[in-house]
Amino acid sequence: MTTPLASNPPAPSAPSSASARSLAVLTCETRLFLREPGSLFWILVFPTVLMTILGLVPSYREADDGLGGRRVIDLYVPVAVLLAMIMSGLQAMPPVLTGYRERGILRRMSTTPARPSALLTAQITVHGAAALGSAVLVMAVGRIAFDVRLPGQPVGYLLALLLATASVLALGAVVSALSRTTKVSAAVSSVVYLVMMFTAGVWLPVQAMPGTLRRIVGCTPFGAASQALDRAASGGWPGWADLGVMALWTVLPAAAAARWFKWE
Repeated sequence: MTTPLASNPPAPSAPSSASARSLAVLTCETRLFLREPGSLFWILVFPTVLMTILGLVPSYREADDGLGGRRVIDLYVPVAVLLAMIMSGLQAMPPVLTGYRERGILRRMSTTPARPSALLTAQITVHGAAALGSAVLVMAVGRIAFDVRLPGQPVGYLLALLLATASVLALGAVVSALSRTTKVSAAVSSVVYLVMMFTAGVWLPVQAMPGTLRRIVGCTPFGAASQALDRAASGGWPGWADLGVMALWTVLPAAAAARWFKWE
């Protein structure tokens, strides 16, 4: 995945207030993000393409008694939604921030009124919005192409979706805060990325995992997210334990990232 080739610091020019400075940083980061076709493809397009390929497998469109009468494609729609978040928070965002640090952009920003938290918040906002946009696309294609039902409990589904997005972006922020170079960031992100892919159910849906493994996976942010989204999609309210796991994985990494993220 590529990173923005910015030659100048994404910093505002003498804004009059903290909110104006933050808005200026957000605007600049949004423009830089939209210039990156690689990131746009992997976050917005790839999850839908993968879900479509799986949906074209005839057996995945047949009801399975072992899955409670549901089809495999019904389970892979929320998996594709989570995949977009993983791509955004762990594959796209950390290389951008560590690239800024490695090229001295963060050091130059330190001479402006902008604060580290403004840049970190802007990156989280941009990548979070992209992940949520991808989720909408996945659900729309799933519904139109494969007749996958829309969430039966939309409020619970949205809550689980927001918590899952927040948790992965918080993890990505920690990786960005601790990594001094893009090589280190890429190595750490890849390891976390593979773990999150497994716990999200990309290779084996969480609902089809053996009981012990499923309980262990449920303690991870994406294992909990997968179960919460599946329950909300079926019309029930997400389990409070799953929501609590995601909230915990959001608050603790976010606090750590805010404390450790520095200009250089």
